[in-house]
Amino acid sequence: MAVEVGDSAPDFELKDQHGAPVRLSDFRGDKNVVLVFYPLAFSGVCTGELCAIRDELPTFGAEDDVQVLAVSVDSVFALRAWAEQEKYTFPLLSDFWPHGGVARRYGVFDEAKGLATRGTFIIDTAGVVRWKVENALPDARDLDEYRKALAEL
Repeated sequence: MAVEVGDSAPDFELKDQHGAPVRLSDFRGDKNVVLVFYPLAFSGVCTGELCAIRDELPTFGAEDDVQVLAVSVDSVFALRAWAEQEKYTFPLLSDFWPHGGVARRYGVFDEAKGLATRGTFIIDTAGVVRWKVENALPDARDLDEYRKALAEL
C-alpha cells in the first residue's frame, strides 16, 4: 500500500551512517522533511542526485526548517564510506534490516530488484505528506519540484 498525499507519514526509526537512530517523528512540530528513497550508494544517478541535494539544500527555502533524510537498503558501513567520500551533511539512513521494510511501508520498494525506487515524500511539520514523486530507476528527480513543493508549505 503506497503512501499518498494527505496521508500521515508512517513513522520509522532507522540508523544513520554513524549508527545513530533517527526517527521521522523526531522532526514533527519542528521541521519539514524531504524523505528521499534511492536505490544504492555509490551508483551514478544516486550520487548525482544526493550531491545536487547537498549543494542545493540552501536554495530549498529556509534551510533551518527543512531536514533531508535519504534512505536506501545499503548497510550503515557502506553509507558511512559514501557519506565521507561525498561529504553529505544530512543523514543517510539504512533500511537494511528488515530489508527494505520502510521502503515497503511507503510503497517504493522494488521486490524483484530488492531495493528502493526513486521515491520522494515531502512531509510537513504536522507529519502529513504534502507532495510525492516516484521516478523510474534510471531517471533522476528534478530539484526544482522540491523547491516548489516546499515553498507551498
